[in-house]
Amino acid sequence: MEEVIRKELKLKTLEPFGGSAGGCISKGSGYHSDLGDLFIKFSERENAKRMFDGEFASLEAIYHTQTIRVPKPIKSISDRNRHCLVTEYIDLHGSSKPSQLGRDLARMHMHNAYLLKEKERASSFVGGQEKATEPIIQFGFHVPTCCGYLPQMNEWCDDWVKFFVRNRLKYQIDMLLEERNDRDLLSLWPQLERKIPTFFKDNGSIIPALVHGDLWSGNYSYCADGPVIFDPASFYAHSEYELGIMKMFGGFSSSVYSAYHEIIPETKGIQKRVQLYELFHHLNHWNHFGNGYKSGTIAIMHSLS
Repeated sequence: MEEVIRKELKLKTLEPFGGSAGGCISKGSGYHSDLGDLFIKFSERENAKRMFDGEFASLEAIYHTQTIRVPKPIKSISDRNRHCLVTEYIDLHGSSKPSQLGRDLARMHMHNAYLLKEKERASSFVGGQEKATEPIIQFGFHVPTCCGYLPQMNEWCDDWVKFFVRNRLKYQIDMLLEERNDRDLLSLWPQLERKIPTFFKDNGSIIPALVHGDLWSGNYSYCADGPVIFDPASFYAHSEYELGIMKMFGGFSSSVYSAYHEIIPETKGIQKRVQLYELFHHLNHWNHFGNGYKSGTIAIMHSLS
């Protein structure tokens, strides 16, 4: 695969350094190259091309907001059943800056709202802003992304609640029912589905926000300049959606949340909505890793129903 990478990127030098790293989905290593130091993730898993293409698009979208540091994406490369994602290498040995993490994350979530305001302001002037970045007015993403190795259906939708129920919860639940036909899930889901709109009745208008999508404690760190987030599964969502996975496993100090909510204040009913968003990740883990995640899933569904 390294020879394919050399050819695709027109490299003379591609030398590995350090050890390999990774989890249950892919493995990665650092490389010295003509383009500078690179980090390359590899996978021979079925549908890895879709996974890496989605991650490339996610990194690219976050990178262009210039709000929070991500590894700059370089290329998603495939050669028959071998696939890799090439990004900038970042040395993750910086000191912890949790308040900056909270602020930068909030700035990323607010970036699209800022673009919408800029477009509205520019429209009041003759000619407007010719080269302004176009804001996103729907929920979804322009390509499928993968949370783990399972795809997320990101077809654009005007209504956040409809998008979340159909493309996130129901998609996961249908997979579980088809494979496991779980009686508890079959009983609880219709009750919860009817109740979901009530969690948003006092929330007001929801503006699409670019989210990381899988921001557990293993997907952020710090470099010399501050926080870095990586391994995203992005799409345009309700900003509170991000908090679901952050709460599921912990690993974020109170300073992160305090700094975040200074920029994006909490709104009425946030606790129930974040619990609802956490439910998606329990379902996703149940589909990935099996019945060890059933009890947490069912407990949340009981709590919300």
